[in-house]
Amino acid sequence: MRWGGIFDVDGLRHTVDRLTNLSLREGFWDDPERAQRIMRERANAEETVTKLEKLTREVKDLLELLTMVDEDPSMLEEVAEQIPALAAGVRELELKRMLSDKNDDNDAILTISPGAGGVDAQDWAEMLLRMYLRWAERRGFKTEILSKQPGDEAGIKDATVLVKGPYAYGFLRAENGVHRLIRISPFDSNARRHTAFAGVSVVPDIKDEVTLDSIVIRDEDLEVTTMRSGGAGGQHVNRTESAIRIRHIPTGFVVRCDSERSQHQNRDMAMKMLRGLLYEKERREREAEFEEAFGGDKSEIAFGSQVRTYTLQPYTMVKDERTDHKETNANAVLDGELDEFIETWLMQSSDRKQAKKKKPNENEDA
Repeated sequence: MRWGGIFDVDGLRHTVDRLTNLSLREGFWDDPERAQRIMRERANAEETVTKLEKLTREVKDLLELLTMVDEDPSMLEEVAEQIPALAAGVRELELKRMLSDKNDDNDAILTISPGAGGVDAQDWAEMLLRMYLRWAERRGFKTEILSKQPGDEAGIKDATVLVKGPYAYGFLRAENGVHRLIRISPFDSNARRHTAFAGVSVVPDIKDEVTLDSIVIRDEDLEVTTMRSGGAGGQHVNRTESAIRIRHIPTGFVVRCDSERSQHQNRDMAMKMLRGLLYEKERREREAEFEEAFGGDKSEIAFGSQVRTYTLQPYTMVKDERTDHKETNANAVLDGELDEFIETWLMQSSDRKQAKKKKPNENEDA
């Protein structure tokens, strides 16, 4: 079996050898962050090669068993039993192929902001925060809350989380957009059904030097505000203005960080978040998919702009408006079972991209 056109196996093997030799050079670990990034890239390439070789062997074994079915019909049952595991392995590799953007393997910076819906929207934003923290926990990813502002009555005004794990950004970028909740409001004394909205923004924690150099941020384009932090640090945060809020004037993007004790550290993290936003904006514009709601005007976080709807009354249903994927167990989804939604979006996005690539060639043939 050949995987040409899907995976460059020889190229992956060359990558493993090249990065292995690089890791053996003197002074390789002098820059721990760069060294860890390289070792993760090597591990990913090696894992892909191993899985491809394993699948190739399994397919060959099944083909051999099929040639024996005429002589021994019971072999057909054995072949059928092995197909589901083989299909799961192929699907896993197919998903990995879709995570091919140069920053897909980066950690992710996820921001949640309430939109239309008042107190219900702030409560809904906190429910989404819990959902993503549970999703990350299920996958074995690490999370760090960079900023979190409590709501006036309930919920949160916004929250930003750093999600660390293999392909964290690649997976979570499927969550970008407006999420709608329909339920009986716990804040309505008449127990009426309310609709609330919250915006989810996901950007990569960019570490690639080439990408970083390509994102130019001028000092005169920044509006920087310092404030007292409500995050980690004990009484220290109440005495010093360590929290940072940065507004990028040309785009209107606003980032905030208050997780660190020092203003300098919070500024560094806020600038990371801003670079991620600018990278994501550029990526979406390249693909003609950039939405005005992304990280910008909160008035867009309302009717007609949602990417997913979570209905809790009068029935339970979670529906992705982009892919039509549905789940009736809304509680499980809100507890972090998001993989089916993410994978379906990745599959359909890849199909659309392939279709766009093929269209010019088809026209030429015509």
